[in-house]
Amino acid sequence: MAILINKDTRMIVQGFTGKIGSFHAQDMIRYGSNVVGGITPGKGGQTHLERPVFNTVKESVEQAGAEASIIFVPPAFAADSIMEAADAGIKYCVAITDGIPTQDMMKVKQYLRKFPKEERMILTGPNCAGTISPGKSMLGIMPGHIYQSGVVGIVGRSGTLGYEAADQLKELGIGISTSVGIGGDPINGSSHRDILEKFEQDDETKIVLMIGEIGGPQEVEAGIYASKQMSKPLVAYIAGLTAPKGRRMGHAGAIISSVGESAAEKVEMLQDLGVMIAPTPSAMGETIAKVLAKM
Repeated sequence: MAILINKDTRMIVQGFTGKIGSFHAQDMIRYGSNVVGGITPGKGGQTHLERPVFNTVKESVEQAGAEASIIFVPPAFAADSIMEAADAGIKYCVAITDGIPTQDMMKVKQYLRKFPKEERMILTGPNCAGTISPGKSMLGIMPGHIYQSGVVGIVGRSGTLGYEAADQLKELGIGISTSVGIGGDPINGSSHRDILEKFEQDDETKIVLMIGEIGGPQEVEAGIYASKQMSKPLVAYIAGLTAPKGRRMGHAGAIISSVGESAAEKVEMLQDLGVMIAPTPSAMGETIAKVLAKM
């Protein structure tokens, strides 16, 4: 079944005719994603990559039945593009853009809360690699060939660590149901817990790997949810064990500012909650394999 996207999901690309949007749209189409068009204001009516170009997201929903969107729009305009997608009735949006101002994302979060929960667009990102359901569909920028279809759900703040996990699992003959990048910014559209809830409801997913890092309470909140609400095993890897307090490292959200935000503290809290911990990035695959062997 997978979560968020499947082979039938009708996708559009915002920033479709730009260099980056074109490159990744072509890659998604090559993978088999159901890309039904894209958005570039002022170029509506044209054709690009053998797909129609629309001036607005609303046009793509009305004329092509668009359900999901991916954002390749410069940081200054990306928040408006996300809100436009929500207003047009898009169900799921992936914001790839890095560098969206924090205040802009605060406006986006407030805007999304105006919609009733059952009608609210799901947003992942910004500053993420996207989402892939191997063998079905890809709404992102990841190298699709390293993902094998299977039973492991992945949710992570780091795109590259997600790639590493997928590659390790493939080497072990273990596949993935869906891999979701939630982004490394301080304010993102969906949390680890939000995605864990979806994996818990997914029949195809049997075990979940959570890839976290220093900064913020998200990983521990997800661990608390898993200990109380999940029937499926949760394995976690937390990056940044050597990160000094107060220094930003990597992602904009990766800064230790209070108690419980260092990698070591998160690992200890998650272990207390019964979460299996992968001790190093190179051990993500083998840790999943060990848990699967006991199921």
